[in-house]
Amino acid sequence: MICLLLVLQACAGASAQSYRNKQIPLPVELYEGDTIPVIHMRDVYIYQRPKFKNRRQERYYWRTVRDVKKTLPIAREVRGIIIETYEYLLTIPDEKVREEHLATVEKGMLAQYTPQMKKLTFSQGKMLIKLVDRECDQTGYELIRTFMGSFKAGFYQAFAALFGASLKRGYDPDGDDAEIEEIIYWVDQGVL
Repeated sequence: MICLLLVLQACAGASAQSYRNKQIPLPVELYEGDTIPVIHMRDVYIYQRPKFKNRRQERYYWRTVRDVKKTLPIAREVRGIIIETYEYLLTIPDEKVREEHLATVEKGMLAQYTPQMKKLTFSQGKMLIKLVDRECDQTGYELIRTFMGSFKAGFYQAFAALFGASLKRGYDPDGDDAEIEEIIYWVDQGVL
């Protein structure tokens, strides 16, 4: 028994000794003349679940969370496509070639996103309009008018108005859309 304990102690001492001989660089900082090791840790976020007055308000909140989770990735993809298209358009000197490229991009986006858009609910469609405005810092109407012209922008606005939505309504993170902004924050942190 004692022999077993001595062997285990020797093994533990040997492994500790081999660890001590390895030098692992540790970042340090000087503080009032002392050298202090610095270890950077990830931020810790504390999420306090919101308090609801009634069941209806709770259902609305969780529906909003669902809508944000479903439409936020699409809005970010749209932002990437818009930036890429805009940068490419700046390199094209001929107006006719620009219009052809925009038509090609429009057809490609319709082909790619129409199946996804058909699966969205009405509230998710309205959420997508808000989130595109948030991500691109321009309303949907302004984006369509910039890339496709006033006629198509007016057509899409009339179509949206037919269903009670508006492409001209902006995203207000400090006012009406503060709850959505908070949900986006928590979704990005991986909490929700």
